[in-house]
Amino acid sequence: MSRRGTSAMGTISTAFNIATGALDADQAALDVIANNTANVNTPGYTLEMPTWEQNDAVTLNGMTMGMGVTMTGPQSQRSLVLEQAVRQQTQTASASSAQLTALDQVQSLFSGATSTGTDTSQANGLGSDLQNLFDAFSALEGSPADDAARQQVLSAAEALASDFNGAASQLESQQQSLNEQAASVVDQANALLKNVAQLNVQIETTSPGTDAGTLEDQRQQDLTQLSQLIGIRTVTTENNGLTVTTAGGALLVSQGQVFQMTSGESGGVTQFYDAQGNTITAELTSGGGQIGGILTARDQNIPQTENSLDALAYAVATQINTQNEAGSDLTGNAGGAIFSLPATAAEADPSGSAAEIAVTMTDPSQIAAAATGEGSSDNTNATAMANLANSAIAGGETPAQYFSDFVTTLGNQVSEVSSENTAQQAALTQLQNQIGALSGVSLNDEAAQLETLEQSYEAASKVFTTLDLVMTSALNLGVETTYTT
Repeated sequence: MSRRGTSAMGTISTAFNIATGALDADQAALDVIANNTANVNTPGYTLEMPTWEQNDAVTLNGMTMGMGVTMTGPQSQRSLVLEQAVRQQTQTASASSAQLTALDQVQSLFSGATSTGTDTSQANGLGSDLQNLFDAFSALEGSPADDAARQQVLSAAEALASDFNGAASQLESQQQSLNEQAASVVDQANALLKNVAQLNVQIETTSPGTDAGTLEDQRQQDLTQLSQLIGIRTVTTENNGLTVTTAGGALLVSQGQVFQMTSGESGGVTQFYDAQGNTITAELTSGGGQIGGILTARDQNIPQTENSLDALAYAVATQINTQNEAGSDLTGNAGGAIFSLPATAAEADPSGSAAEIAVTMTDPSQIAAAATGEGSSDNTNATAMANLANSAIAGGETPAQYFSDFVTTLGNQVSEVSSENTAQQAALTQLQNQIGALSGVSLNDEAAQLETLEQSYEAASKVFTTLDLVMTSALNLGVETTYTT
């Protein structure tokens, strides 16, 4: 065969290679589109796009010819910046949501109202109890020697003490429940951290230099779920791995290693520790996620509520005791204490007053309605005790005003956290929509790409057919060959 013939055959062979490569590349790209379509409803799936690379050119007889393209693999359409923003916003929104749930339960104890507008049965009637007690003193003022009026004072006092005890007990129960919730959140977070570490190993092994596709989708899903639970920070390492820390910097995952958190009781309160045994409760509280909201409610909101109740219980009990001790009872003896309080309670630190307040007086005749030295028909001291309702004996306010302001403050706090959560959820939705626009699968877009790739595949097929006819014609010189498009 002549040199020219050899050159021609070489050129045709090269063309065959180009056409074959085009068919392979188009088929691979079609497979990517088919995979996208199949996963249109798969949570966390990231859109993949075919990526192309031009093959090295070849020079034959001084002529340089292109060698087509190769489909180098699918490339996930993800944005690390957006994914990080979603995780951070998820942490913030989850924290306020968990805190709001806890505050709703606290608020329902005192007002029956919640941030959702639901009217629940009032768990205790401290406001009405205070009113009933001072109304009972007013009734005693009108009939200072009446046994029934005296018994009504003790009954009202017992109802008030019981509701103080009940409120304190329910707050303590809520704290214990939050303890358990926080420990459960850490257990869930540890399981997700283990998954992330395992995925790190798989990704670093199978796809160290490029996007890991489905494996990376799974890791991102785990990180998003982790962000709902605790505040985290991530750093991309070599070989496409990730280092994960708490928001405060405690190491949780490094490549394939996981450093799990632990919990333990200290002073009746669950505390949390990193893998080295360092306390991380404070940084988990401020870091966000469900545990941030839970711990904020447990360590800040509920203690504030307890402090307010203790101050009110201490103020009412001590002022009534002091006034009753200033008068004389039905038998002419000096009045004694109606209420008992913890021995350690003081105006500066009334801790435990709501939980331990009790009515120690059992004999209604011991109520000192009269002034000292006056007869049983005197009502001077009963009047003074009734007037305590309008005296600034609780933090510079009347008992009713103090309780009303307490309930209002609690309601305002719930409303504020609710508004914050609404704004945070809206911001999170906006970020999720941005990711959806970039990384989500659109069936319309995939259909358009499919049509384009099918046309490319058909064109490559026609080139292949044409080359086959040319080769046949070259091998059968003198025989007429017909070609139709």
